[in-house]
Amino acid sequence: MEFSVSIQIDHDSRKPKYKQIVDSIIADISKGNLKMGQKIPSINEISEECYLSRDTVEKAYNQLKERKIIVSVKGKGFYVAKTDLINKVNILFLVNKLSSYKMSIYNAFLNAIGTNAHLDLHIYHCDETLFLSLIDKHLGHYDYYAIMPHFKNDTLQHISFTDRVEQAINKIPKDKLVIMDNKLNFVKEDIVQVYQDFENDIFEALADGIERLRHYQKLILVYPEKSVYPYPRRILHGFRRFCATHSFDFEILNEIYDSMELQKGDTYITITETDLVDLVKQVRESSLILGKEIGIISYNDTPLKELLGITVIGTDFKKMGETTAQMILENRKEQIRNNFRFIDRKSI
Repeated sequence: MEFSVSIQIDHDSRKPKYKQIVDSIIADISKGNLKMGQKIPSINEISEECYLSRDTVEKAYNQLKERKIIVSVKGKGFYVAKTDLINKVNILFLVNKLSSYKMSIYNAFLNAIGTNAHLDLHIYHCDETLFLSLIDKHLGHYDYYAIMPHFKNDTLQHISFTDRVEQAINKIPKDKLVIMDNKLNFVKEDIVQVYQDFENDIFEALADGIERLRHYQKLILVYPEKSVYPYPRRILHGFRRFCATHSFDFEILNEIYDSMELQKGDTYITITETDLVDLVKQVRESSLILGKEIGIISYNDTPLKELLGITVIGTDFKKMGETTAQMILENRKEQIRNNFRFIDRKSI
C-alpha cells in the first residue's frame, strides 16, 4: 500500500504510539508532503500498515481534529485542514476576563513570541467550572499552557485558586506551565511565573507618591467588595498597611455613590473605570479643584487616563507579556515580579 504520509513508529520509544502518529503527520505537512485539502489514510489503513490498534490511531486522529489540523468528511475520510500550525509552538492562553489590560498582556506576548508560535485564546470569566473544562479538554494538546489564575467564590469575592483548580494545574507538566499576573505559591517547581504582588505593589507605589499624598488628610479606596470579575483582596491589605505605616486617616468604600460627600483634603483611589468616571463627573460638578483640594488616583493606566491627566498606579502589562514570551523563547524558568509604577499626572 502506498501511503501519502510517512508514519514513523519507534516501538522501543517511551513516547506513546498515538503521539508518534501525530508527530509523523505534522512532520509531513511541514515538509510539504501533504497539502491543504489533501486526503490522508483512514484509521483502518494506518492500523493495518503499522500494526497498531485501531484505538491508538483513532486517538491520534482525534487529537489532530481537536487541533484543527485535519477534518473528517462523512463517507469520504480525513483531509488536511490547515498548515499554519505546523512547526510552531502551540500555546493555550487562558485569561480570566476580557479587558483592555488582559488584552494588552496577550497582544504584547503575541508580538514578542513571534511567528513561530500559535496561540489559542480562551476566556473563562473567573469561573472554576469553565476553567476546569478547558483544562480537561486541552490537556496534552499544547506545548505551553499560559494561565492567568483569578477566580471567584460563591459570594463573588476573589480567590487565586480552589482545591480543584490546584489539582487540575498540577496535571500540567511543569515544563509546559506558564503563570501570569497572579502568582501561585503552591507550585514548588521551577516554572515560568511573571506576576503582580498585589499587596506590596500598592504599598510601594503609594510610598513613591507620598510627598504628593501628604497634601491630603484622608485616603479613600474604592474597592468593589463583590464583583463578577473580583479584584484580589491583597490590594486592601496593602492599602491598609500603607495608611497605618504612614499615619493616614483612611476609608474603604464599595463604590462611588450618587451625590458623594466630597470634601477638601480627600484623595480617592479608584479601581474600576465606572467608579473613576462617576467620581470625575462629581468632582467637576463640585467647587473643589482637582489636584489641589481633592485628589484622584486610578488603578492601572490607559491612554484615556493619560489624556485626562489622571495620576495612576499600576503594573506594566505590556512588559508582562514581553517578559513571559522572552522566558519561553529562552527556555528560562524563573519567578519574576512585574514592574509596578506610580505615574504622577497632577491629579493629586
